[in-house]
Amino acid sequence: MSLFRKIFGSKKEESEKESDPKNQNPYLDVDKLPVDEVFTINFNKNGGKFLYCENIDEVHTFLDKIIEENNWNKKNALILNSHLKEKFKSLKSDSSQKLDAPDFLFTTCESLIANDGSLLISSNQIAEKKLVELPENFIVFATTSQFVNTISEGLQGIKAKSKTKIPSNITTIKHFKTNNTNNFLSYGSSTKNLYLLLLENL
Repeated sequence: MSLFRKIFGSKKEESEKESDPKNQNPYLDVDKLPVDEVFTINFNKNGGKFLYCENIDEVHTFLDKIIEENNWNKKNALILNSHLKEKFKSLKSDSSQKLDAPDFLFTTCESLIANDGSLLISSNQIAEKKLVELPENFIVFATTSQFVNTISEGLQGIKAKSKTKIPSNITTIKHFKTNNTNNFLSYGSSTKNLYLLLLENL
């Protein structure tokens, strides 16, 4: 069983998880936790929102619920990754890359960085666009096999996967929109309203 499943459990295990003292202790020694737990803690601190999915059907279900909850239009999604377009055809529209004001960006990421709760992305996901040029709302589809401890490990992973050409425009998304408008740590950064759909694949 994966470590991430131990945290979130199946739907039958939710009540047990809630009563687990470890999950309620705010003073856990983060340095001693597994990489997936460290990411979860830091990602939540950054203001990100995520949904843990045990299978691809749950990914589609949660994706629909996010869009419905925010009154977004499926056909008004910006998708810059061709593989993702094919995998999620319900969001595909011929003009997806030409939209003037898309409701949200639907994308993948290169890695999930545990030590600061950020997402490593590149031109594979956002082409050559800057974060400020992209929609305020992000929905990111990732898998539990993408956890790494540090940005350095994430960059090594990109290099290992890139047999012919290393992608450009490599950056991280760390600051997410929260109800706290006085968060000085995100001042001047391109904050995003970000949902992470995390698929168990280990």
